[in-house]
Amino acid sequence: MTEHQSTAAWRELLATLGELDSSFLDGDRAVTDDRHIADGYRMLATTLGVALDAYLFPEPGRPQFVAVNTPFRRDRRWGGDNTDAYYFICPVDPARRYRISGNKGDSVYFSVTAYNEPSPGAWSDRVVSIVRDSDLDVDADGNFAFEFPATPDAAVLMTRDYQAHPPTGRPVTWHIEALEEPDPIRHGDAETAASLRAVAAWMRMMFAIIPLPVGTRVDDEHGLGHETAHAANEFADPYQVPDSNFGWSARDACYSYGSFVLDDDEALVITHRPPSCRFWNLVVWNQFMATYGDEEARSSLNNHSAALNSDGSVTIVLSRGLTTHPNSLTTLGYPRGNLAFRWFLTDGVPERPGVKLVKAADAPTDVH
Repeated sequence: MTEHQSTAAWRELLATLGELDSSFLDGDRAVTDDRHIADGYRMLATTLGVALDAYLFPEPGRPQFVAVNTPFRRDRRWGGDNTDAYYFICPVDPARRYRISGNKGDSVYFSVTAYNEPSPGAWSDRVVSIVRDSDLDVDADGNFAFEFPATPDAAVLMTRDYQAHPPTGRPVTWHIEALEEPDPIRHGDAETAASLRAVAAWMRMMFAIIPLPVGTRVDDEHGLGHETAHAANEFADPYQVPDSNFGWSARDACYSYGSFVLDDDEALVITHRPPSCRFWNLVVWNQFMATYGDEEARSSLNNHSAALNSDGSVTIVLSRGLTTHPNSLTTLGYPRGNLAFRWFLTDGVPERPGVKLVKAADAPTDVH
């Protein structure tokens, strides 16, 4: 009996899934605590769902925006998510024209970015184009509409919608339609096999990146604390995202990444001087670039929720549990993880945030 192409591709995908946990169980990137091992398997399930939405089910002639990051869906926390934003994707045909419309809701920043795809399932390495909210005519009721033209190399559209207060804010509503007649639906053996192989390729690339490393503490005996890039409880220098970039990064953003290693009785006191920008936030991640939690587990802070000091700076207290400080963030008991600052539409690259490791009992309890 001849084996179908889709049968072979399905079994290849299953084999890939069976091997990817080695990225967090073995070698230099192996995680060191049980919760992160469990998170690794949850991340396998999460990213499989995203990959199927991105590569198996779409039809560019019959487009749909599908949620890939949200503040509330636990199965859509991956790839550098945060509790302040909604992201949707829609694979597109570079030869087609599309009409995109919607309502801005309570968004403080929204955009649509087109990315390339070097090969099926390969991660983007270039921002093809971007449409920002400031480029659009938004009426008094918040409605907008625009045509996205046929764009060479555009393989996927990603929307971004940042909210000042996600629990109460109205997210952007998105609609998309193709302006040319769609091709006949083809769910055949060859097409399905190609899609499944793209799913596997995308997931292999994802787990080549995660889990993220956590720096060595300066006070560890064999630490590399003098090398900032390898030091825990520090941030790297902020940088502006270029057009040529890996993955689905935001062209309008500057980023600064760090990691933390905290004992039960310790806290990080983070000092941030916000630049002029549309939006900024700080997010606490596990080593799989996913936020921890729910409303009672505050894992991010933004320029609308942060309490300012008298000089305009922001002091943030990060510890294993919440404290009384108005800008308290929690790791939910995780001993180690990663941190990410992002700033949208800044006037310039921000200053590197300062960090001080203290005993939790000595951390500040209020703004100053």
